[in-house]
Amino acid sequence: MNTKIYVGNLSFNATDDELKQLFAEFGNVSDVFIVKDRATGRSRGFAFVTMDNADSMNAAIEALNESEFDGRALVVNEARPKEENDRSSGGGSRGGFSNNRGGFSRGRDNR
Repeated sequence: MNTKIYVGNLSFNATDDELKQLFAEFGNVSDVFIVKDRATGRSRGFAFVTMDNADSMNAAIEALNESEFDGRALVVNEARPKEENDRSSGGGSRGGFSNNRGGFSRGRDNR
């Protein structure tokens, strides 16, 4: 069962230890991951907290969603699994490309 929690609207100054302490009131915290920008290393304003069991996760979500933490109202809910990016459908991260755009086709005489 999933025990990972999404924490949004997080202060850019929040630390792993502060989040662990906040969520530890509801059970054992097995992991805290604050998502950071690769280029700057600065927090992106959200994190994932993993609890040991579903009861602890649900108690933390119920108590902490929309609560204030470091001057901000947190968004706390069950994390959803990351969706895979299906490049075969043309929806890849670089944008899809179709050879048939607007009826124009290369190599064809358009009279």
